[in-house]
Amino acid sequence: MAIGLIGLVLLFTRFRRLASTLIVTSLVFIALVGYSPLGRILLLPLEDRFPPWDASRGAPDGIVVLGGAISPGISVARGVVALNASAERLTAAAELAHRYPNARIILTGGTASLDQTEPLEAPLAVKEFEALGVAHDRIIAEEHSRNTIENAVFSRRLANPKPGERWLLVTSAAHMPRAIAAFRAAGFPVEAYPVNWRTRGRPDAAELFTSVAEGLEATDNAMHEWFGLVAYWLTGKTSELFPGPTMSAIGGNVDMGWKRFNGCRPYALALGVGRRKRDQALHLASQASRSRSQYHCDLALRGLVHQSAA
Repeated sequence: MAIGLIGLVLLFTRFRRLASTLIVTSLVFIALVGYSPLGRILLLPLEDRFPPWDASRGAPDGIVVLGGAISPGISVARGVVALNASAERLTAAAELAHRYPNARIILTGGTASLDQTEPLEAPLAVKEFEALGVAHDRIIAEEHSRNTIENAVFSRRLANPKPGERWLLVTSAAHMPRAIAAFRAAGFPVEAYPVNWRTRGRPDAAELFTSVAEGLEATDNAMHEWFGLVAYWLTGKTSELFPGPTMSAIGGNVDMGWKRFNGCRPYALALGVGRRKRDQALHLASQASRSRSQYHCDLALRGLVHQSAA
């Protein structure tokens, strides 16, 4: 796309021949990406990473539903809850809520916009859940998160899961690997409940798109998730590059810096604790055994935050 724009600019200069080459190259590239199965090929490993949830294990204690299913701006402007292409996150979660009436429900989603005046998604999701017949007193709205990492951190804080509790995580299948990585990093064990598949399986890897727009959208969605996985891992926000149903051996046992104690870093970032105090929290967490590091990290950060406020 950028190549084509450069070509359009050069078209009005003495470099018209180069401009024509750039424009044609850009159009060919768009057509190749748009019609080829590239988008499906990139989506397939993401969507196949976690299988459909196995209900035979019994009723869950809680359900966390990630935002992204509602267009807040359109909803406020039109006076209705405007669902988007990820609407199945809400509809599937509402079905689960009816199937398991004792399960607690957390709807997590603030706004990803830098403009703090933008409407929040969680209150709109609560409204839609009520319209789908879910009682208001069962729903907890988390309105402050701006990304998947904060979804995990703030949801864990609200859920305060007890040992032995089972929580489901409902989000789009392609988004599930990144979401699971974030929840594991936050010390919140969840079971994947993928929805909103965009592919049928391996046969799609050989099927061309019939619309350029559809192919470009699929490629864009897939690249967003792949880049997100890599960025979270490289910046230490998660400790698994491509998590699966069980802890991955690739990046899952990194034993250096903040990656050693998965829960500390996202909590510290979310709470705005400075690097020096994060290092103090890490030191305190290191005094505990690995299985209890999350608990000690929580205590350490809570104390450091109170000290900062004093």
